[in-house]
Amino acid sequence: MSLWNLILLVIGGMFALQLFALLVLMVHARLSKPNTQATAFPTCEIPEILVHHTQVQVYTEGTHLFADMLAAIESAEKTIFIESYIWKADELGRRFKDLLARKAEEGVAVYVIYDSFANLVVPRRFFSFPNTMHVLRFRAWRKPWHALDLRRWGRDHRKILVVDNRIGFVGGYNIGELYRTSWRDTHMRLEGTEVDDLVFSFTDFWNANRSRNLPRLPTPIRSWSAELRAYRNDPHQLIFPIRSIYIEAIEQAQHHIYITSAYFIPDEAILRALERAARRGVDVRVLVPWDSNHVLADWLARHNFSRCLRQGVRIFAYQNSMIHAKSATIDGIWSTIGTANIDRLSLLGNFEINIEIFNTDLARVMDEIFECDLTNAFEIMPEKWARRPWLARAGELILAPLWPLL
Repeated sequence: MSLWNLILLVIGGMFALQLFALLVLMVHARLSKPNTQATAFPTCEIPEILVHHTQVQVYTEGTHLFADMLAAIESAEKTIFIESYIWKADELGRRFKDLLARKAEEGVAVYVIYDSFANLVVPRRFFSFPNTMHVLRFRAWRKPWHALDLRRWGRDHRKILVVDNRIGFVGGYNIGELYRTSWRDTHMRLEGTEVDDLVFSFTDFWNANRSRNLPRLPTPIRSWSAELRAYRNDPHQLIFPIRSIYIEAIEQAQHHIYITSAYFIPDEAILRALERAARRGVDVRVLVPWDSNHVLADWLARHNFSRCLRQGVRIFAYQNSMIHAKSATIDGIWSTIGTANIDRLSLLGNFEINIEIFNTDLARVMDEIFECDLTNAFEIMPEKWARRPWLARAGELILAPLWPLL
């Protein structure tokens, strides 16, 4: 056997082993998951906060969020911009669709963006909108050769709603009953001058990706703000500022870092920044779901737990419900809420949007939300984690090379 054939055999064997391990984990997760709905998770009262010239409301559950989103759409007089990574064809999804169609019939200019790949399991007929609406079905590959361009592999993972350029919503919530009733996520509403950042984010994406039969949107003038700003990842232009603002904030931390991430698969730079913060005495805490909706993401995240724990980074596992939030708060000063997870797909792959906020009142609220979430989580202790079964260690090691996929 030649050396080349031996190399191919080893690579093929490793891939087969990874695939087998992943299938076993998926079957185990399916069989072990209870048939009952997720239990209710704790929430706290969240006041509205004035940040610069903008009123900010943070949401940690879907019932009130979706009610306020629908109320905002109902109030629209001129324009509605809505962008969703996933849009389920269930009761809530139909409520959004029907209301948007009615507002378009009333003369409101309605613009819709959704990701084609993320909604493959949604019946295509659901996305048949009336001609009175403008709809952009985002496809990463518009031409066959786009498959050869890594910049074209990014999905539109953003979730934005803007009404009349005055009320904006952004965060982790997709549209669907599951997210309203069972998932713990974080979203925010903005009402004020800084909404123009969301308007710009939507219109810029629309104009860059629209087909010829869709109208071009005017580019809005953006206001300057030192307290509240939107950052957008754009793989087509190789622009990824969200990763940078995370690293900069972590490097500046002096007291505490509270991170909530649905899929925590950080790259080396973020890991090193968190470790350095912990070593200089910063209280670093990361909250993740113990059982998320992606088995592979869970196991890839756990591969880094030992390293984090050795360096003093505390890991907490959310229980009984899926926590899908993408948020962080540092030192009672800096916070971020948005659509980007701490993984390769979000930070170096997909179209994402996060809001960065410098405001002590909002940071205090984010601290309280984190503390509330910890009441529904258990801490992964270093001693106990070191004694986990050897099969779990083997699974983490076998799957670890797959981290670039997520």
